[in-house]
Amino acid sequence: MSTSGTLTLELHAMPEEVMRGVEELRAFGREHQIEENALFGLALALEECGTNIVHYACHDQAHEQFCVIFERSAETLTIELRDHGPAFDPTNAVVLEPAATDDDCSPGGWGIHLARHYMDEIRYTREDDENVLRMIKRLAPHAA
Repeated sequence: MSTSGTLTLELHAMPEEVMRGVEELRAFGREHQIEENALFGLALALEECGTNIVHYACHDQAHEQFCVIFERSAETLTIELRDHGPAFDPTNAVVLEPAATDDDCSPGGWGIHLARHYMDEIRYTREDDENVLRMIKRLAPHAA
């Protein structure tokens, strides 16, 4: 449901549900006049973090669910992810640095690096029994 700049999704812990969330984000972004280059980074950050939730918080159990909330304010777009997995603060995770031989690196570990690259602010809290990750992108102001 999209009301006054907010969209809330309940997604099952499946890769195709993560991609449904990404498509919903793209539609939400276009509806709220977010530039395509900014939308690309937002979608990539959501895909990476959503995939991590599916694999690590929900342990690839399709019956598990997580929540994604998009919120457009006058100058930002916030993506909030909520899951009931074990407490994990990705903002404290060691970030891999690209090396000259990236082709030789094993896959994985790049999600938080990409999110940090494309987002202006990332915050983590543990609220009740939920991991709450808020990723904020500053945007050009738009008419409300």
